[in-house]
Amino acid sequence: MLKTGSALLIGLGLSLLLATVGARAETFQYGPASVAPLAKKLSDAVVNISTSQTVKGPAGTPLPKVPKGAPFEDFFDDFFNKRGGVPHGDRKVSSLGSGFVIDGKEGLIVTNNHVIEGAEEIDVNFHDGSKLVVDKIIGRDTKADLALLKVSPKKPLVDVKFGSSDAIEVGDWVMAIGNPFGLGGSVSVGIISAKSRDINSGPYDDYLQTDAAINKGNSGGPLFNMNGDVIGVNTAIISPTGGSIGIGFAVPSDTVSNVIDQLKQYGEVRRGWLGVKIQSITGDIAETLGLQENEGALVAAVTPDGPASKSGLQPGDVILKFDGKEVSSMRGLPKIVAQAPIGKAVNVELLRKGKEQTMQVTVGRLQDDDDNASDLKNDDDSEDEDPKGSDIIGLSLSPLTDALRKKYGFDDSVKGVVVESVDPQSPAAGKGLKPGDVIVEAAQDAVSDPDDVAKSIEKVKKAGRKAVLLRVEDAKGDLRFVAVPVS
Repeated sequence: MLKTGSALLIGLGLSLLLATVGARAETFQYGPASVAPLAKKLSDAVVNISTSQTVKGPAGTPLPKVPKGAPFEDFFDDFFNKRGGVPHGDRKVSSLGSGFVIDGKEGLIVTNNHVIEGAEEIDVNFHDGSKLVVDKIIGRDTKADLALLKVSPKKPLVDVKFGSSDAIEVGDWVMAIGNPFGLGGSVSVGIISAKSRDINSGPYDDYLQTDAAINKGNSGGPLFNMNGDVIGVNTAIISPTGGSIGIGFAVPSDTVSNVIDQLKQYGEVRRGWLGVKIQSITGDIAETLGLQENEGALVAAVTPDGPASKSGLQPGDVILKFDGKEVSSMRGLPKIVAQAPIGKAVNVELLRKGKEQTMQVTVGRLQDDDDNASDLKNDDDSEDEDPKGSDIIGLSLSPLTDALRKKYGFDDSVKGVVVESVDPQSPAAGKGLKPGDVIVEAAQDAVSDPDDVAKSIEKVKKAGRKAVLLRVEDAKGDLRFVAVPVS
């Protein structure tokens, strides 16, 4: 039986708890405090961008084709050709987007590259109804989908500054201002739904995801935090309807500010280059290397005479840190390298055959046309006989003879063991191995005949591991690591 004092304390505690829960419920029921003062302060820095360009071809819907000699042939010719039918030839088309001023004195405006791509004329429309013509496109970056424009204002424009996208957290409130569907300055509010989103739009995908309403025409507009700082540039949406369904993406401000600084300085973006092909460390590959899944970036190939090659990096190395920054996954490395100063000597911490070591690499410059893949020509099949293949872990393997080089399209520089057939029920088939692939390494040892592969598998089994790590090359020159179960 409770004493009166105890009952009273419990009653008071329960009342306080209910009051607290009620206050929190009331707070979240109505969302954040009014953003009206913030929207009023920022709207003048957000602009609508309209472009026009000339395209070739007929305007509107194609005209019906009437067979020669048809009863209504004369009627169609008379109506469409003599009475101002749909004109053929060049025509003007226009599009709308958004942007924002980052330097009111200089007249510098940021937007998406796709908003102005192909434009012959670019007009900037301001919140107060005034309009300026873009004098110059200072620079553009297709990889980050950003562009920097220049106008000549008669008086300083209202501008905004960048905040830290790294500091923003999932669940923080954000505000988007832009030009959806050409309606003019529109404000929407939501939260950061996720960070570091990869939407397969390019090698440097690292988007902020928000549920703030973003629609067609919002592209290039700013995403603000509640301090009024730009923490992203609205760029893309996922929508089966063409309108907002609460999944929008923005380029993080940390990326934007770096790109814009380079566009101002050079008129182009100069990205760092390491000279490696990398792949993710999946669970089965991690087991063969003694790592955690998605820990680091696995080097699948090294570009000859590239920065990594000159510094001694090798295929099979796992890059754990680059210039002091942790590489938590394969996707993180390209972004870190791209932002590294060109010509800077940086430390690269890596794992090589189970041992950690540090190497120094001088960052090179990425060229837009860098493509380390080689397309090898397939010659006609040879009638030469080849030795019978050996069946290992569901693979029929043979030494890479001249006849097989011709058959599968490999030149003399490729060394290894060729896969001639794959048991469809084997684990190897499930890992994507196919006839014509060449096994270059097994358990990080070079191989030249099927016996070498068998010996590497035995070594793996004795070490108590469940899979063997194979380095595989295809006829296009693409190299990858594959972990195939051996038990």
